[in-house]
Amino acid sequence: MSTFDRLASALRDAIVSRLGWTSLRPVQEQAGEAILDGDNVVVLAPTAGGKTEAALFPALSALIDDPGEGVGILYVAPIKALLNNQAERLGMYTEMVGLRRFVWHGDATVAEKAAFLREPTELLMTTPESLEVMLASPRVPVSSLFRDLRVVIVDEVHAVAGTDRGAHLLSVVERIAALSQHDVQRIGLSATVGNPEAILAWLSGSSSRARRVIVAPKAAARREVLIEFRPSMPELAGVAARLGRGKKSLFFCQSRALTEAVAERMTGYGTDVYVHHSSVSAEERRRAEAQFHHGTNACILCTSTLELGIDVGDLDRVLQADAPSTVSSFLQRMGRTGRRPGQTANTMFLCEAEEAVLQAAALVELARKGWVESVPTPTRVWPVLVHQLFAMALANGAFRPADAWAVLSRVPDFSGIELREYEALIEHLVSTGFLFRADGLASLGEQAERVYGRKNFMELYAVFSSPVLFNVVSNQGRALGSLDQPFVDRLVEDASCFLLAGQPWLVESIDYKERRVVVASAPSGRKPSWGGYLPQFLGFEICREMRAIVTDDRDLPYLTPAAAEVITSKRAELGDFLRRPEPHVSTTPGLAYWWTFAGGKINATLKAAIDALTDWKVVADNLSLRMEAPSIDDRSVAELLKRLQDDQLWTDTAFWDVVRGRLPPYRLSKFQRALPAFAEREMIEGFLLDLTGACAVAGGAGRSSGELLEL
Repeated sequence: MSTFDRLASALRDAIVSRLGWTSLRPVQEQAGEAILDGDNVVVLAPTAGGKTEAALFPALSALIDDPGEGVGILYVAPIKALLNNQAERLGMYTEMVGLRRFVWHGDATVAEKAAFLREPTELLMTTPESLEVMLASPRVPVSSLFRDLRVVIVDEVHAVAGTDRGAHLLSVVERIAALSQHDVQRIGLSATVGNPEAILAWLSGSSSRARRVIVAPKAAARREVLIEFRPSMPELAGVAARLGRGKKSLFFCQSRALTEAVAERMTGYGTDVYVHHSSVSAEERRRAEAQFHHGTNACILCTSTLELGIDVGDLDRVLQADAPSTVSSFLQRMGRTGRRPGQTANTMFLCEAEEAVLQAAALVELARKGWVESVPTPTRVWPVLVHQLFAMALANGAFRPADAWAVLSRVPDFSGIELREYEALIEHLVSTGFLFRADGLASLGEQAERVYGRKNFMELYAVFSSPVLFNVVSNQGRALGSLDQPFVDRLVEDASCFLLAGQPWLVESIDYKERRVVVASAPSGRKPSWGGYLPQFLGFEICREMRAIVTDDRDLPYLTPAAAEVITSKRAELGDFLRRPEPHVSTTPGLAYWWTFAGGKINATLKAAIDALTDWKVVADNLSLRMEAPSIDDRSVAELLKRLQDDQLWTDTAFWDVVRGRLPPYRLSKFQRALPAFAEREMIEGFLLDLTGACAVAGGAGRSSGELLEL
């Protein structure tokens, strides 16, 4: 019997009459069979490949056959925009079988939420942060609300897995699952992930259900890719404007600064230009999405905010400034096109930097080989564990540490933390005033209230930092977006200009008390200094593919003549050199370059080791290490490499204690300040160091060794 025939008759009839379907797609048949059989499932299918229906139809069918009380299906999306985008479609699917859905996030009114709590809908759509708010609110009867929860669907699961937000999501899911009388079924949806079995094991958490990965059959499809080199911003913007004229395009940029700068340059070329990134106001983003959806001559310049499955209508083109850092992002972005019958998925890279040409080519080559990054599955996510303890204290007033551990130890992201380490964490939080303990119960301490108690503990509803933001409004009262405080601190009234929402603005006034910047239109803009301070690492595989392109002589058919000349130049510069046996080091008196092509994390580890072994000035990037000192010559470099090739160095606890002491104290989490020293050090080391990979690149035992020092 087919899955379609197994669906509840009311749902089958509605699918035929309302949607005009008489059967399901292959991926929907396969996923539906697994879900109706009760398995936990990860469904992999391209954008617009039918993943949502593959998960929702069998889940709705089960509710029709066996109605419950309260919320039966929980649909979780990583961003609010995706929820809003899916709300109408999921609302139609529930309504056509006599069920209902509700979207709970920050934009829902108090009255709407109160109505939902009085009469809960069968389908609840929300975000991880909003789930935390629900658990913490005394007005939400979570015990009765989720007592009959059957299914959790996580859309775009690759966007959260392996991150702090993923650990947060699984923590909240486990806390809610503990309230349900069922073994809550887990369903993850994704377009691209390299290790779906591992992601499914992570998503399953404490569930004892069988597991099944469903991959959509790959249809033969043409994809058009072109890499262009345009070494100046005006040229890049002009090419984008010409390509986008008369079409609907998304233009992805790697930073907010570049997004704003390109948007300003593109204005005036005859194409409607919109800007979409996290510092543009929600009102402006919605206006861009709506006008773009119904337009035919428009380009949205965006960062990763439109990488996920937000529907802005049928697209003609995807443009990419320089190159994203992962194959997954490249495929995700290209998948926004080619959705109409007869249309071809396409991406054009517009590279301003020579290295970006090489990086883009590496992404394309890896994608052609079918390689996609594996999502990490960490097991010792200390800052989220602290966050969950604070959140549980906030939700319940107090908690028993043993009871909290009974729930949180089920979360895969904490599975590598031992009970004794957890107990040491509790002792640290009590001794530092973040928790207060009395009669065996732990509650929020004075220090936690000082650090996280602003605006009724809003800081505890999300694991990511909530920076101090200033609202930007025009002198006509129009909301334009926001700026973070470090940027605002550099602004001068009646003098400073910056770009926001694709336009240049002159600062008229700054109100620090109200956190508001009032601006007027300006004839020209100054490039804003967006961005963080953490290094941006490329992975080992991408960098090695970049090296393979340099050492090869094959033609890459997707390069324009200008881009092909960049590759030819790189091959002439480094090709013969990189074909020699490793290590690839070039030395002149006082200066040495080590071309590892190993990625940022491995090179950061090598830099940390060299810093501890020498007094040389070392600068590391994704492809190389630059070493500078008067003592550098062939002999001193050879001695250094010999020391790095010694396996004993990589297991020398005293040496790596020195290295640890020199690591930059990057702020990786807003809960970092609450961590004990050993956990904070471990977190920073995990971000910056890869001993196994660095040892392999240096010529030691490397990736095959099980003896390397555990960090």
